[in-house]
Amino acid sequence: MDKNILKKEKRDKRHTRIRGKVDGTTERPRLVVYRSLNHIYAQIIDDSRGITLCHASSLEKGIASFKGDKKAKAQKVGEELGKKAVEKGIKKIVFDRNGYRFHGRVKHMADGARKAGLEF
Repeated sequence: MDKNILKKEKRDKRHTRIRGKVDGTTERPRLVVYRSLNHIYAQIIDDSRGITLCHASSLEKGIASFKGDKKAKAQKVGEELGKKAVEKGIKKIVFDRNGYRFHGRVKHMADGARKAGLEF
């Protein structure tokens, strides 16, 4: 079996397990992270209403022009998302790491969101 297919299947299993336990509400929406090979995307979702409240990615103008490695850009994405969330009155969230291990870019993105004022 192809190694990349096996890795994706394992991540999908972890994601399903996590989503069984993590649910975003109006009081505590869910911050979900997706990372591709070159970029990172994050959004805050209210699952009870089924809407995205705010989002940020490494493709946005202010972050794409930022000089630094992928971890530094991930931290900028977290800070940007945190600013947008605080402006909308969101302080507390639940973190959905989407099956990824909590290290590297995912951890830096979470640290950036905490730095901007989000609690999780």
